Amino acid sequence: MENFAVIDLGSNSARMTITQIDDDGTYSTVKQMKEYVRLSENMGEKKVLQPEAIQRTMNALHEFKDVYSKLNNVHLKAVATAATRQASNQKKFLKRVETELDIKLDVLPGTMEAYYDYLGVSETLPATNAVILDTGGASSEIVLVQNGAISHLISIPLGSVNLTQQYLSTDQISASSLFEVMTFVNDVYSSIWWLRNGLNLPVIGLGGSNRTMAKINRRFNNILNFEDIHGYRLSRHSVDDTFSRIVSQDLEGRKAIPGLNKDRADIIVGGLIPLTLLMRYLDSDRITFSNSGLREGILFEHLKELQLHNVHEKAAMTLNRFTTDEA
Repeated sequence: MENFAVIDLGSNSARMTITQIDDDGTYSTVKQMKEYVRLSENMGEKKVLQPEAIQRTMNALHEFKDVYSKLNNVHLKAVATAATRQASNQKKFLKRVETELDIKLDVLPGTMEAYYDYLGVSETLPATNAVILDTGGASSEIVLVQNGAISHLISIPLGSVNLTQQYLSTDQISASSLFEVMTFVNDVYSSIWWLRNGLNLPVIGLGGSNRTMAKINRRFNNILNFEDIHGYRLSRHSVDDTFSRIVSQDLEGRKAIPGLNKDRADIIVGGLIPLTLLMRYLDSDRITFSNSGLREGILFEHLKELQLHNVHEKAAMTLNRFTTDEA
């Protein structure tokens, strides 16, 4: 039996999932934790991780370690994404994490992050032909899936935190700032030559902002277990209508929206712009939401590695037994 812990250090939040993997290959989730760390906050043009954000992140990682260190036979996989990937003081930050916590963070390239998103989605939802969008705090990953396989993937610097800080007020959103940021995002989409190959395909959404869209709609429709959004579908009309309601509110109004976490209210408009514009750009009529993404993709990769290891081990034992009998 193994406890497989995955830490995902994002630009807005740090998350950990611990999965117990039994010897027969079956598995179950033991623990899930999430802390809003805003690691990408105020990085500026020079892309410097700020002391306050680093300390929030260290505190979260300490909490994670306090939990997984109490378990037996722990295998830890810790990854960092856009904020750490872009940081000019990345090496100093990584060294501090390793020195203080004995946690070695693997900084994922954007394309690898997108690949893990695909693994997490494709193992748990029908995704034969679709466009996967994972919107984080400082980047968005897009995967074009055609005939059940990855056709193209990319990571672009569009996230809830950096779009908000660059273009939007955290309180009342002005029409001019909304127009400016939406023009910018649309220009980014237009620069991705292969994206139009996803025309009319459904979107599969993951990441905190996109999942919040699903939670708001489930609460609005009085659906029990509103946080259980895996496989939940919305029409483009519903997405546009919800986005319009969110944009029309000031910060206090957004905090009062059922299904919207108050800690996300200041950045939710920036976080939903990539989704609303992607559906419009692709003329997509629906979105399916996924609770599986990066961490689950890493888990599925690990499960396949364990399975392959067991196959090789059994083959070696069989060969050894055959050789012994022959002798």
